[in-house]
Amino acid sequence: MAKAKTAKAAYRCSECGWQTSKWVGRCGECQTWGTVAEAASATPARVVTAGPVSTPARPIGQVDVQNAQTRPTGLDELDRVLGGGIVPGAVVLLAGEPGIGKSTLLLEVAALASTPPEVPRQAAARRVLYVTGEESAEQVRLRADRVGAITDDLYLAAETELSAVLGHIDTVEPALVVVDSIQTIGTSEVDGAPGGVTQIREVAANLIRVAKERGVTVVLVGHVTKEGAIAGPRLLEHLVDVVLYFEGDRHSRLRMIRAVKNRYGPTDELGCFDLSEVGIVGLPDPSGLFLTRRDEPVPGTCVTVTLEGRRPLVAEVQALVAKSHLPAPRRATSGLDTSRVAMVLAVLAQRCKISMHEQDVYVSTVGGVRLAETSVDLALGLAVAGSTVEQALSGSLIALGEVGLAGEVRVVPGVQRRLAEAARLGFKHAVVPRGSLELADGSPLKRADPQLSSYEGMKVMEVDSLQQALQVAFTAP
Repeated sequence: MAKAKTAKAAYRCSECGWQTSKWVGRCGECQTWGTVAEAASATPARVVTAGPVSTPARPIGQVDVQNAQTRPTGLDELDRVLGGGIVPGAVVLLAGEPGIGKSTLLLEVAALASTPPEVPRQAAARRVLYVTGEESAEQVRLRADRVGAITDDLYLAAETELSAVLGHIDTVEPALVVVDSIQTIGTSEVDGAPGGVTQIREVAANLIRVAKERGVTVVLVGHVTKEGAIAGPRLLEHLVDVVLYFEGDRHSRLRMIRAVKNRYGPTDELGCFDLSEVGIVGLPDPSGLFLTRRDEPVPGTCVTVTLEGRRPLVAEVQALVAKSHLPAPRRATSGLDTSRVAMVLAVLAQRCKISMHEQDVYVSTVGGVRLAETSVDLALGLAVAGSTVEQALSGSLIALGEVGLAGEVRVVPGVQRRLAEAARLGFKHAVVPRGSLELADGSPLKRADPQLSSYEGMKVMEVDSLQQALQVAFTAP
């Protein structure tokens, strides 16, 4: 008599939730070792009957939106990304690499939110609860002293148990709760260590429930993996209302924050901050950080304008081409995409006859900014060519455009906005792809003088190819 087949045991990764029918030492999704364990058997779904409702359904026009208005945080750059400020009842997830400044930023936000405003309001509306699970209360107090974040309405609690965190919320009755970080908070009601998939899901669900029921804004700090993704289940990003990424080079003071999900505002805005020993401040005009100030032009440099969301940033690309003493010449990049740099070098060699097979090429950006946009291709090509032939470009010239494998220069979006930003900073000449100064219907933009092809007070030179751009750029005054 044949034995009945038993159901295979399911194994699940405690980091990302990936499931498999047999045990493996390494997760097939997040590639983490030692996190796959046998999962509890799932219970069959039960039929749920209708029950009483907490609030009756109303016509959408009768819903009061006064309690959902945004409140400024006090940091204009953060408000720009959030869409005006924080919303009561919203849950915000802030993720970033270790040591990037997440705790410093949120401590500054907590201090500003708890500062008495000019217009009197209820004291409870100013209370902020800062829950730390990674540091002791004394360590957070030392940082608060350093950045000047000491206020009477800012409450601090060092807890790692969810029930204790909910108890503090009941006692303090804050308007804003900061949890640093969600990976350190756990509950004894479910199995698993804090930071696991089950624990994060349970903790997040309870904090979201409290935020929606009481109209409390909750900010969760999240860890990131070595690939840069938010650690934990992907479900966490779907549950929260706003997902923010805090980025920057730890060797630089520049920090940038961007939204990848925002139910209350845009997702194409960028906030810039200056992180120092005395705290963090917003940078409303960060373009000057990405430029080198010099008296005379130097070969191998070119200025471009990149779009970070809807914000134009003027940045400088630097290149150094030197004789190589190695069998395989070195190619080093910093702040630029390595594959794009290799492609532009190949186009320069094949289409423009600028050979670099015996030279080392070093390419970098100024100020630690990372330029991933394809509009940087033209400036990169001009910088490398200038360093190769030892000829400097004009200090008042910018270049922007995407370079194709055939050597053509393609139009990039937002050229008018980029040119306006460059003109504001005093640049007089621009090299752009042909057709950039046309509207969507093909009609030309209104210019001050059509003979000079000027726009925003700049002399604009339109080119078709990288070779033509080299001829035009190096002959510009």
